[in-house]
Amino acid sequence: MKDLVEVAAELQTLIQSKGWKFCFIGGLAIQRWSEPRLTNDVDLTLLTGFGGEEVFVDELLRHYQPRRPDAREFALRSRVLLIQTADGIGIDVALGALPFEEIAIQRSRMMEFAPGIELRTCTADDLIVMKAFADRDQDRIDLEKIMIRQGTSNLDWKYIHKHLIPLCELKEAPDIITRLDQLKRKIAATEPAN
Repeated sequence: MKDLVEVAAELQTLIQSKGWKFCFIGGLAIQRWSEPRLTNDVDLTLLTGFGGEEVFVDELLRHYQPRRPDAREFALRSRVLLIQTADGIGIDVALGALPFEEIAIQRSRMMEFAPGIELRTCTADDLIVMKAFADRDQDRIDLEKIMIRQGTSNLDWKYIHKHLIPLCELKEAPDIITRLDQLKRKIAATEPAN
C-alpha cells in the first residue's frame, strides 16, 4: 500500500499535467509547519472558480473512486469532492473559488517530503487562516502547535487578520478571531524574548 506522500505525489502529477492550480492543506501542510501528526487522508484546495466545476470533478472521478455514491452531486453542492485511491486512501478536494483560496494557492511553495518527492503546500500563515476558520477541536490543537513551532513573531498577523476577518464575518463567527488572538498572546508569553 502506498503512503500518503506517494498518493499526494501521484495526485499532484495528474493535476499539474492538466495545468490546474492547487496546494495541499490539512495533514500534509501540518507536517511541514508543525509537529507531524497521524493523518489518514490527503487534503488539497483545487482552484476551480465558480461555474465549470464539473470539468474538474469529472476528471478526478475518472482517476479515483468516489467515497460516496453521490460524490459528484455532493461535490457540486458542497464544494468538496470525496474520492479515494484503489487502496482506500481518502482524498478530500476542496473546490476553491474564494479570493483567499486563490491567494493561498499563489503563495504556496514546494517542499521535499521524501527523497525525490516535493509537494506544493500552503504557507504557515494560510494554514492558520484555514485552521482558525474551520474551528474544530483538532484545528485548535493544530493552531497551537503551528504557532509554537513557527514562533508567533515569525507569522504575518496582519495578513492572517486581513483574510480571516472577512471569512469569519461570512460565517457570522467573530469569536474565532478573539480565540485566535488569545491563543497568540498565551503562546507569545511563553516565547523567549528576541
